[in-house]
Amino acid sequence: MEKKKPIKRHKALQPLSRQHHFGLLFSWKLRKGFSKNVAPERLQKYAAWFFEEEIKPHFEAEEKYVFPVLDENNELIVRALKEHRRLERLFKEADNPEKSLSQLEEELDAHIRFEERILFNEIQKVATESQLEKIAEIHSETETPPEYSDPFWEN
Repeated sequence: MEKKKPIKRHKALQPLSRQHHFGLLFSWKLRKGFSKNVAPERLQKYAAWFFEEEIKPHFEAEEKYVFPVLDENNELIVRALKEHRRLERLFKEADNPEKSLSQLEEELDAHIRFEERILFNEIQKVATESQLEKIAEIHSETETPPEYSDPFWEN
């Protein structure tokens, strides 16, 4: 089996890539919660917290500073924005939490992989130095995300 070479991420985009890692971890935690039959209400509460603390500011930063590097009609940007809207709806869906959280975990995982493997590669290929500097300015560098009070995935 061929081992994939790690992607060399530009320094300006590294904090966003780290946040992507936390998003993948979020999906893993939901899967773990489902496998342990954690009450959907607990998972939903965690998802609401994660949306406010991590996803919402992350999406805003990408949409305001990163995506404009490419043309707004670029198919990658159109896809990313469409996925952001879809994910936001899934985070806020309250009617059938089990179904929406299951979809959310899968779609967030796929979205992050798309941004990391395709979109960010294209952006760092065409971004000017001043655009990358602007992106670098927006980050308040936090290595670890805020702690959630109910670590349902641990026991």
